[in-house]
Amino acid sequence: MHLFFDKAACQNARRALQHEWLLTNGRGDYASSSILNCNTRKYHGLFVHASRKGRTVLLSTLEESLFGEEREFLFSTRQHPLTMYPNGYEFQEHFTFEDWPTFVYRMGNTFITREILFVRDRPILLIRWKLTGNGILPTRLRVKPLLAFRNFHALTQANQAINTHVTYLPGGFSVTPYEEEETLHFGYGDTSTFSANPSWYYTVEYQTEHERGFPFQEDLYTPGTIEMPIAQDTPLYLVVSTEPIQRSGAELWKEEVQYYVNRRKPTQPSITSHLQKVGEQFIVKAPDERLSILAGYHWFDAWGRDTLISLPGLTFYSGRTTKGLTILGQLAHSLRDGLIPNMFGFDGNDSYNSVDASLWYAWAVQSYLDRAEDKDAALSWVHEHAWPALRRIVNGFKKGLPFEIYIDGEALLHAGNGNTQLTWMDAQVNGKPVTPRHGCAVELNALWYNTLEFAQKLGTTFGDSPLNHNATLMAMRQSFMKRFFVQTGNGGYLGDVWRDGWLDASIRPNQIFALSMPYSIVPDQYHPSIFRTVKEHLLTPYGLRTLAPEDSQFKSRYEGGPAERDASYHQGTVWPWLLGHYTDALIRSSWAIEQEIHSLLETVIPLFSDHLLQAGLGTISEIFDAAPPYRPNGCISQAWSVAEAIRLLTRTREKAPGVFANFEQKVMLHLMHPTDDTVGRGKLVETFG
Repeated sequence: MHLFFDKAACQNARRALQHEWLLTNGRGDYASSSILNCNTRKYHGLFVHASRKGRTVLLSTLEESLFGEEREFLFSTRQHPLTMYPNGYEFQEHFTFEDWPTFVYRMGNTFITREILFVRDRPILLIRWKLTGNGILPTRLRVKPLLAFRNFHALTQANQAINTHVTYLPGGFSVTPYEEEETLHFGYGDTSTFSANPSWYYTVEYQTEHERGFPFQEDLYTPGTIEMPIAQDTPLYLVVSTEPIQRSGAELWKEEVQYYVNRRKPTQPSITSHLQKVGEQFIVKAPDERLSILAGYHWFDAWGRDTLISLPGLTFYSGRTTKGLTILGQLAHSLRDGLIPNMFGFDGNDSYNSVDASLWYAWAVQSYLDRAEDKDAALSWVHEHAWPALRRIVNGFKKGLPFEIYIDGEALLHAGNGNTQLTWMDAQVNGKPVTPRHGCAVELNALWYNTLEFAQKLGTTFGDSPLNHNATLMAMRQSFMKRFFVQTGNGGYLGDVWRDGWLDASIRPNQIFALSMPYSIVPDQYHPSIFRTVKEHLLTPYGLRTLAPEDSQFKSRYEGGPAERDASYHQGTVWPWLLGHYTDALIRSSWAIEQEIHSLLETVIPLFSDHLLQAGLGTISEIFDAAPPYRPNGCISQAWSVAEAIRLLTRTREKAPGVFANFEQKVMLHLMHPTDDTVGRGKLVETFG
């Protein structure tokens, strides 16, 4: 997808700084900044490297200038107190983003283009500059690397501990600013030179961190200046790597570009295929060589719950079945007493404080069986690799697990206490849960019932002894409806948590999973009214609210410092990932499926058009405000947001192809001809590939 921001959009700095691009290399490394290439987050950087110690911002940015006839033209941009310096954004002609970002600047009749590209599966960053135009005099390009060398959650300040030594190499140099940190290699070829001049750039500011209530100023270190003679129409390359550089930038660039050219085979315009490509950025080979799904960029790691919710959309619905099965197999080996880790550490130190990750495992296996073309081969894989894990999960939950996870006297699943947050609504403020959900949570029991029914079917298929009895499952359904169903004049809905004889009757989206699971714990006759409640109170153009607006605890905005944001995280804030299960529930619950699909797709057009030009370009954010204009927030690119959008698109296309074709045409028109004429809006200038 080729996105374009013109000169007016780039020079509207306030708005331009809110548009962010992201590149990844499949190893957990990334590059990211705003469309001005001016960093606004501590998580931004041209080379953020993943290692067993976590992710480290190595190369933060560059200071770049053209120099000739004793005149210097600086075309990069940083934020400092009360100013942006240098002011390169004022000369920026446009920004484009397809497979990598391209920035074009103009000085009179001279144009300088900067492009940034990662080498796939290697810790190698490529930067290319090209000079074009009329009347160009002999010119040099000056580049000063600005280094951070700190954990991406932290900031750094000028210090005496830094090692200023530079190791000169043929056509480049290397630096190791701190002991036990990575060595960073720079390669620029034989015609360029490097002059060591170690110094600090003070008080660089990150606007978004300031708005989020975090420290937002740091100092960046430069080892010196690279000077590169630049001539018209002759590209220059800078290679930055944590490995010794063996090949020229021109060679590496040509290979990588050819890969993307081959991938852009002519196809019908498709928002689905675009998001399937975006989904690739979440599937990474971690430093411990495990294949992982990062929950989101910039700051999330691999989480068990997020992995399993995201896995079907990113793999089985996106032509990556082998990778999906590899991850499912790894997860089976990570089980401890029936629990799948809540978080996978870069150093292999996993944590197990999640109750539902194991139950999502069953759903992910069901998704594989549902999408598999060869059902017999799929069942064979499940029997060998997943069935033993499912048996351990079921038996572990039945016996009881840490965190007060047990089956109560009415066959329902209980988890946690007043000090724990074991479900996906896990925000805490001052160590206290914002949305206490200990007890019997509605979605946990929907997931548990689905797991039991699925295990029952698999056991019969594989000729194993049954893990459950039909009478137990029947009793569980009866207990569930008795405890959770809230009768209203409009039919009724499901409350959220049963605890100590009391039901939290808040209208929350967790009840949708009782309808969306392949084996529903709710009798069919109750589905329409439950679905209608969710639709009327929680559906927005960008996802489902986490609490109904009429609730006294409802928060319409996600803003302020960490405590204020956490207090609203699940108290109204909209989550796009819930739309996947909303779609499943719609298909199961509705009599007029085509009409309901039409209504849903008309509602979510902004998510697939306006939003792809906001925040993280071409991708889907973690969350949105709960009220118009539904500002995007949280991570700029979230795995389960993208994955469940893929499932929504695929399932609605399969169920109502004519309705879907009309929807996709409208999305394309919105992207190519935005109705919002506000200066700063980008647009799609070429079709999807």
